[in-house]
Amino acid sequence: MAWTDRNSPIVAVATAPGRGAVGMVRVSGRGLAPLARALTGRDLAPRHATYGPLRDARGEAIDHGLAIFFPGPNSYTGEDVLELQAHGGPVVLQLLVARCLEAAAGLDGLTGQPLLPGLRLAEPGEFTERAFLNDKIDLAQAEAIADLIDASTEAAARSASRSLGGAFSGEVNHLRDRLIELRMLVEATLDFPEEEIDFLEKARARERLDKVAEAVDSVLAHARQGALLREGLQVVLAGQPNAGKSSLLNALAGAELAIVTPIAGTTRDKVSETIQIEGVPLKVIDTAGLRAEHEASDEVERIGMARSWEAIGQADVVLFLHDLTRVHEQAYAQADADIAQRLAEAVGERVPVLHVLNKADAADADAVAAHLAADLAPHGERVALSARTGEGLAPLRHELLTLAGWQHNAEGVFIARQRHVQALREARGHLEVAQLHAAQADGALDLLAEELRLAHDALGRITGAFSADDLLGEIFSRFCIGK
Repeated sequence: MAWTDRNSPIVAVATAPGRGAVGMVRVSGRGLAPLARALTGRDLAPRHATYGPLRDARGEAIDHGLAIFFPGPNSYTGEDVLELQAHGGPVVLQLLVARCLEAAAGLDGLTGQPLLPGLRLAEPGEFTERAFLNDKIDLAQAEAIADLIDASTEAAARSASRSLGGAFSGEVNHLRDRLIELRMLVEATLDFPEEEIDFLEKARARERLDKVAEAVDSVLAHARQGALLREGLQVVLAGQPNAGKSSLLNALAGAELAIVTPIAGTTRDKVSETIQIEGVPLKVIDTAGLRAEHEASDEVERIGMARSWEAIGQADVVLFLHDLTRVHEQAYAQADADIAQRLAEAVGERVPVLHVLNKADAADADAVAAHLAADLAPHGERVALSARTGEGLAPLRHELLTLAGWQHNAEGVFIARQRHVQALREARGHLEVAQLHAAQADGALDLLAEELRLAHDALGRITGAFSADDLLGEIFSRFCIGK
């Protein structure tokens, strides 16, 4: 996405749609002092809240509120910024936006020129995009603003706040600085091959390279945690009809979301709920019971099972439920084995499968122990529980986070996105190749230098040091208008 004009002044309502006690209109551009004077009838002291009428073209008050003027570059965007804080009614705020546009087009009494030529409505994310382009924040911090707004758990909000404060960017920039030192050493050796001094050996370059690779691994581990906090986990409940999937969904959610009856096949379509465990958001999806297609009672059930397999294909984790009161039945056990085989074909090793032995409260203890040890499927951990009584839910929650790769009681996690994780993985891959070149007898210095450059570039894409315009457009277009 490309902006209409990155230099023209912009205006938008900067608070959420709807009614509220307070709403804000934000203007950003160069030379906003005359516009502020036209709206308030006075010169505003920089960074001081001034209360008074916010006037229309006839000098009458649209509303009474606060006006704050932030001269650039000491502002959010790095340009002049004017914030008008009024009562939060949609009509009032739209009147203020219209008045800003009207006043900007009016003529300055001294110069005879338009007061603020080119003022237009802001695109989504354009205020933050200007803050990035004017070096007020880097790209990772800009993304953290949107992630803080969208955070669905307290842990995600705190992690986004740490990223906004520069925790993630600081880690990445530190890695880049260490790579720059390494690149300088390698380039010096390439540029002055006749020198007797071996720059790489004297500076312990190989040791430095190994330590940088280890540091990238550490940052990557934290970034994976941050991505999990931001994007959550999609957990699909699968199994034969009446295995207790809906009961488990209700137990995990702590609410009666799905209809539960002793009648097999009660659930005919997907039912989902987002929960959180240790601050990690999980979208739990209850699906229609699975069985052979020819056993479906009607077309509705066949469609429901097709949607179940579709959800399984998109899952991050599959909970395969087994009814402990029926696993001794040959037909039931065979159907479970058939489902397990199809699961293996559908998700392979890409998606972990956790076998949940349900209705442990109604089964013999020896039978539970035996089935916990039994070979239920080619892969997958298992846990026994009772969705009805809640016994065993705590181990299930713990195992879900373990399968997701969450480090329990993780401290100092910063929010991250999949693109950050991918960039770190790419950088780590180039460093791995660089380590191979560095270990060779002849050094392969030209190839080593190239791999270090590529690793450096990959890290630069995280903070926006090396970013294409289309990437910026994709990121900022997902912001809300006025931010």
